[in-house]
Amino acid sequence: MSTVLDQLKFDAAGLIPAIAQQHDSGEVLMLAWMNREAIEETLATGRTCYWSRSRRRLWRKGETSGHVQRLVEMRLDCDGDTLLLKVDQTGPACHTGRRSCFFRRVEAGEPVEAEPVPARNESP
Repeated sequence: MSTVLDQLKFDAAGLIPAIAQQHDSGEVLMLAWMNREAIEETLATGRTCYWSRSRRRLWRKGETSGHVQRLVEMRLDCDGDTLLLKVDQTGPACHTGRRSCFFRRVEAGEPVEAEPVPARNESP
């Protein structure tokens, strides 16, 4: 029996991009990378697990911050080379403290912050 892992096209490093999207609003939260082990853990636990390219180890979203992502639905694109994770995000998704990693827009070729960094005592 074929599983989703058999249908995915991982890159040469054994990774696949995964877009995290808030399941009820459609807001795009972040893009991260997953390997087979991260996908297996995510499917088994219902909490997102990624591969940290900088730390070269599994990264369980929210393991230190508490800002976890509960998996609601996983989808793969038509080519099988990108995942879409519809999640329920607790707190901010971005390490900067913002809700989404996509807080800058491009104006006249330059990045402009569209969303300020929340103050430490504010709720995200």
